[in-house]
Amino acid sequence: MFPKQITKEEINALTLKKYEGKVKVITQEEHLEEAIQHIREYDVFGFDTETKPAFRKGVKHMVALLQIAIPDMVYLIRLNHIGFTKKLSALFEEEGVAKVGISIRDDLKHLKELSSKHHIPFDATNIIELNDVAHSMGIEHAGVKKLTAIFLQFRVSKSQQTSNWENPQLTEKQIRYAATDAWVCLEIYDHLTEKGYI
Repeated sequence: MFPKQITKEEINALTLKKYEGKVKVITQEEHLEEAIQHIREYDVFGFDTETKPAFRKGVKHMVALLQIAIPDMVYLIRLNHIGFTKKLSALFEEEGVAKVGISIRDDLKHLKELSSKHHIPFDATNIIELNDVAHSMGIEHAGVKKLTAIFLQFRVSKSQQTSNWENPQLTEKQIRYAATDAWVCLEIYDHLTEKGYI
């Protein structure tokens, strides 16, 4: 059984963890095709997005990064370099592949905005929102930090959330932060599937 709620103090008492596995940063379309072929070998992936924060009213940035986690790799796809491609759209539209995330309504909205800028239709299917799964279990908390603490019993850092995701080069801290956010979605999904909740 999982706790129905968790306090900030309880989260802060947990061990801090980050994704330590293989990461590939994709900045060119030909490398994206290889990545998509690899992702398609699995029937589920964890995902998240990052956007450069706007600190002024009326300023809005397009989504800059798409993170996709599979068991042996996290791909960081720099959409501000590549744009949104038909193959990416097809991956999200594929019914046989489950796409798992936390608080992903805005992520999907931002991907759709970017795809329409590139005149590519985007209609994601087989989306699993882990907040909804948690809610069905009587857990009210939303968000990566709380669900990770409740389901995986460790803490993740959110310190890079408002960093510049359009930097010419992502820092090692940004890379690990972004990879961790997608990885924990897959870890939670696997854990809940194993326990029979999904």
